Amino acid sequence: MSIRFDGRVAIVTGAGNGLGRCHAISLAERGAKVVVNDLGGARDGSGGSSDAAKAVVAEIEAAGGEAIANGANVADMEQVQAMVDEAREKWGRVDILVNNAGVLRDKSFSKVEIDDFDFVLDVHLMGSVNCSKAVWPLMREQGYGRIAMTTSSSGMYGNFGQTNYGAAKMGVIGLMNTLVLEGAKYGIKVNALSPCAATRMTEDIIPENLLGLLTPESVTPALLFIVSDDAPNRTIITAGAGTFARTIVYETGGKWLPEEDQTPEKIAENWAEISDAASQMEYTSGNDQTQNMLTKAATGLGIKL
Repeated sequence: MSIRFDGRVAIVTGAGNGLGRCHAISLAERGAKVVVNDLGGARDGSGGSSDAAKAVVAEIEAAGGEAIANGANVADMEQVQAMVDEAREKWGRVDILVNNAGVLRDKSFSKVEIDDFDFVLDVHLMGSVNCSKAVWPLMREQGYGRIAMTTSSSGMYGNFGQTNYGAAKMGVIGLMNTLVLEGAKYGIKVNALSPCAATRMTEDIIPENLLGLLTPESVTPALLFIVSDDAPNRTIITAGAGTFARTIVYETGGKWLPEEDQTPEKIAENWAEISDAASQMEYTSGNDQTQNMLTKAATGLGIKL
């Protein structure tokens, strides 16, 4: 099986460097027309220049592909909408959105300024919201869409000094989960990439002797998979140094307690059973959790379902 994107139009945010650049070039190599979006700022979001995006477009065109550069700030909905409109006017559609743009302003929670917290959330989380919102009506109209969020181990597991980044990166998982439910009948699939790569974002936190293994090229195949025609849905795929894995959120089956035992003491007493991993399940909507709880309560109370 060969994964191709002939006839598809893709928007890749933060595509002037690192992972985004690799994503954009690889999509173009496989036939996609690509909007190379990059504000051109530094790692902390300061400054701005369209040079990086234009350089990626030149590289794509030199290889025979088709691309345009765009400098929209993903945190500005008006600019994002103009970017989507430009893509539609030029190519008639938008099939793929890769929410990749990001910034870092790392500090421990006791030292981080709220302005820096807000800024990181605006770029990562609201940037993903804005871009997804802008393409959503078009994808619904087409009956086809592929959206990729970019999450991180910092969000799913934590990382010292990255409360702002981690909160934003877990936020896009919540965004993904609900968009999956709302987009299903329109042929829209939404997944998330959790990359581990040596980029401007990671150059200060990974030992130098290992940086050579963590190439963007070892991550991008996972991105191509989750935006392909036969992509999975509601999937978090992790990728780095040639290793690919799936991250799954589980919840234990839990234990029902009768009303007289619904106390913190009884929870402590039954904690081993409540937290027993052998009973864990993967839920695909919030209703699954509610159904589990009501089923256990009905069984415990002798109510027929």
